[in-house]
Amino acid sequence: MSSFDLSGKIALVTGASGGLGQAMAIGLAEAGADIIALSHSESHETVKLIRALGRKAELIAVDLSDEALLDGVFAQALGLYGRIDILVNNAGIIRRKPAAEHLRQDWHDVLDLNLNSLFFLSQLVGNHMIERGSGKIINIASMLTYQGGINVPGYTASKHAVAGVTKALANEWASKGIQVNAIAPGYMETNNTAAIQADEKRYNSILERIPAARWGKPEDMKGPTVFLASAASDYMNGHVLSVDGGWMAR
Repeated sequence: MSSFDLSGKIALVTGASGGLGQAMAIGLAEAGADIIALSHSESHETVKLIRALGRKAELIAVDLSDEALLDGVFAQALGLYGRIDILVNNAGIIRRKPAAEHLRQDWHDVLDLNLNSLFFLSQLVGNHMIERGSGKIINIASMLTYQGGINVPGYTASKHAVAGVTKALANEWASKGIQVNAIAPGYMETNNTAAIQADEKRYNSILERIPAARWGKPEDMKGPTVFLASAASDYMNGHVLSVDGGWMAR
């Protein structure tokens, strides 16, 4: 089991204030990693929970959709512990509106955070990892990496692109000791899906298709994240791992 041990590793997790990001950050800490939590929110809840485990944790509050801030954020994160071994690109938003009525600003807001910040932060951290000859990058995709969705054209475009970027970076960086992979969560009970959860008919129609007979919970992301962040996945590159209760198999 030592292959899954993250003791001494430093993980940078975006969108870590709640939901999937918080669960993944805690899961990495439980496996031994110290955490740098990036969040638009200034909530210290995640940091407190991680410190209660006996791990180190720091919060950097930042709007990652502002490209001009990324160089400074990277420098600040690197300055905390001197290195970054694991990057989890989780930060994301969703805007719901039929395609014919989808606002241009909503489109740009979603792509700026879900795709642009993911690539540019990966570029900054990736260059640092290339210099060190090792690293793990985990991007968070979606079931809408594979499907079109309803009323979320910007989100769907961004999550299709996340899979492409994951494979492109893996192609270039696998030989440099860096594994770049993605996780595609299924339907999870988080704030991002609150609108669907509130629609009883839609909620139940989704539930009926999930072989596991339940929606996912943020804690379901812990194991897959630790796996992709650890030496156990050293020969995995460019893979998109569905954590969906069997949704894609149905």
